[in-house]
Amino acid sequence: MTALITMGMVVAGCASVGPRSVTIDRFDYSAAIAESWKQQALLNIVKLRYVDLPVFVDVSSVVAGYSLQTGVTVNGIVSSAGAVQGNSGSLGAQGIYTDRPTITYVPLTGEAFLRGMIMPIDPKNIFFMLQTGYPADFILALTVESLNGVRNRALVAGVVRPADAEFGRVLELLRELQTEGAFSMRVEEDKTSGSTAVVLFRREGLSQEIAAKGAEARRLLGLPLDQHRFTLAYSPARGAPDELTVNSRSMLQILTSFASYVEVPQQHADRQLARASDRNEDPLVGRIRSGAEEPENAYVAVEYKDHWFWIDDSDWPAKRALMAVMFFFTLAETGGAERLPLVTIPAQ
Repeated sequence: MTALITMGMVVAGCASVGPRSVTIDRFDYSAAIAESWKQQALLNIVKLRYVDLPVFVDVSSVVAGYSLQTGVTVNGIVSSAGAVQGNSGSLGAQGIYTDRPTITYVPLTGEAFLRGMIMPIDPKNIFFMLQTGYPADFILALTVESLNGVRNRALVAGVVRPADAEFGRVLELLRELQTEGAFSMRVEEDKTSGSTAVVLFRREGLSQEIAAKGAEARRLLGLPLDQHRFTLAYSPARGAPDELTVNSRSMLQILTSFASYVEVPQQHADRQLARASDRNEDPLVGRIRSGAEEPENAYVAVEYKDHWFWIDDSDWPAKRALMAVMFFFTLAETGGAERLPLVTIPAQ
C-alpha cells in the first residue's frame, strides 16, 4: 500500500509539465541562441579575412514539443487461510517522455539586408553609445573611418592603412574627457530640418588639466577653440567651423576591420589562402587566435578550413569587441521589420 501511494504521488507530480519547463527552456534556449550568435559572428569575421562570403542566419522560431505518458498497474491475489500459495501482489509503472523541438531558421538576404550592411551607421547612434557609458576610444576606433578629416586605421583594398598620428591621441583625450563628463550630446528638434545631433564641450566646473585636454582635442580635430557647440554630421572631410564631421563605418566595414586582427596560420599564408598581416593585435581590440587543435578556455571558437579560430576567454578586449560588433547590428538596420525569435512550447 505504501508503494502504491508513493507511485501515485510521483504520477501526480509529473502531471503538469508546462510550468516546470519554463525555467529550463527559457534559459537553455536563450543560452544556446546567444552562443550560436557569437559563433556565427566570429565565423563570418574569419571568412572575411579569407575573402569568403559571409552568411547570416537568424533563428526565427523555436517550437519545443513535450509529451509525457505515465501508467501504473497493480495486481494481487488474496488466498484463503488454508491455501498453500498464500497472498501475493505486484506493482508496475511505466513512463514515456518525448521531446521534439522544431527550430526555424531564416537566412538574412535581400535588398534591405544588403543596404543595411553597406550603409554607414548614423553618427548620432555612435555618440548615443558614448552617452550610455561605452568607452569613447574603443567605440570610435571600431566605428569611424575619420573624425573631422583625421583618419583612423583602415583596411583599404586589402591593405592596412595606418591611422593618422593625431587620431590615437584624439581618442585618448576623448576618453579622459568622457570620464570627467566634459563633453555630452543632445538631439535638438527643428520643424524644418528635423532632428539634429549636437556635441557639447563643457566650459564650467572643469579643472585646468581637463580644460587643457579639451582644448587639445579640439585643436587636433581642427575645431575652433572658442566654440563649444558643434553639430554632428556625416562626412569624410572636415566641414564647417561649427560642425564635427564623422565618417562612420558600415557594418561590413566594421566586420572587415575586425577581420584584419585574425591570426592567419602560416600554412594558409604560404598557400596564399589569406594575406598575412604584420599586426594581429591591438590594445583596444585584442586578436583572434588560430591553431590546429580545438582550444581550451575559449570564449568562442569556430572551425574553418581544418583550423580552429577563437577568442581566448582571458582576452578581455577581444571579447568586448565581439560583443560590440553584435550590438552594432541593431544600429545598422540589417533587416526589414524587426523579427524577434518566437518560442512556442506545447506541453502534453
